[in-house]
Amino acid sequence: MSLGAYAGATDTGRTRRRNEDSYVVAPPLFCVADGMGGAQAGEVASRLAAAAVEEVVDQSGRSGPERVTSLIQEANRRVYERSSVDPTVSGMGTTITVALVEDGVTIGHVGDSRAYLVRGGVLTQLTEDHSLVNELVKSGKLSREEAEQHPQRSVITRALGTDPDVDVDAFTVDAQPGDLFLLCSDGLTSMVDNEEILALLERNRNDLKGATKSLLTAANRGGGEDNITVVAFEIAPDGGDTVAMPAVGEDDTLVGLPAVDAAETVENVLADPEHDSPRTQEPVQRESGSRSARARLVLTMLALLAVAVVLLVWGLVR
Repeated sequence: MSLGAYAGATDTGRTRRRNEDSYVVAPPLFCVADGMGGAQAGEVASRLAAAAVEEVVDQSGRSGPERVTSLIQEANRRVYERSSVDPTVSGMGTTITVALVEDGVTIGHVGDSRAYLVRGGVLTQLTEDHSLVNELVKSGKLSREEAEQHPQRSVITRALGTDPDVDVDAFTVDAQPGDLFLLCSDGLTSMVDNEEILALLERNRNDLKGATKSLLTAANRGGGEDNITVVAFEIAPDGGDTVAMPAVGEDDTLVGLPAVDAAETVENVLADPEHDSPRTQEPVQRESGSRSARARLVLTMLALLAVAVVLLVWGLVR
């Protein structure tokens, strides 16, 4: 099995001031991390986690799931320890989805960022969201359609950095030549349905860089209510071009993170005057762009109503 083309891209979206997503493209390792918008310094958490995953050490003798789980546990440890000693980022957290290409493709996952597989013209979601609405769907209390509009759809039940240990879902996919894998934050899946995601991937199958850009454009066209990050890679088809994959930890290429160390990243972000102020929501509560927009609309309507009442009273007094 050989790795074919790969690409990654991220965008702040249309409503957020900062990008709290991070991603890694370091063949044979790929990763997407989405800092929790409702926690303090979510962008710091995602960068710390992605940096930890990128700094892979040799773990020979371990199976794919064990290696990926170890990587994610290390990322969790770094985020949790930083949050514990630095009150300015207390409560920060992040999702993470990792893919490691070896004999198969091993996926490791915490949160609601997703991994998909495109095979034979069919898009399959490989990961299961660690979210409140997904638990309600599994228990039969919500339909999939109801879950998409549920007011608590942004609440996740598992994240990196909120506890000293985290449960990791890890499994290996028996990949086939021509398979296309997609990792993405929920800024894509909350704005673009599966049918359009598949159509854009298939339309740009020979240009994965163009495919990732088209997915960002589609998410922004759908509202762009959150940061959007996508990473795509393919298993080279039989007879197709292949990419030489270095051993894990050698000649890694990190994309989507600033070229500074983790401590400097934290200091720079928190010193930025445009950094979003800390929020008082629970650590695993994301801020919903759609709810914020509705709140602004309600306030605007109340203000207009108040003005109308004042004008009416003034007219009666006259």
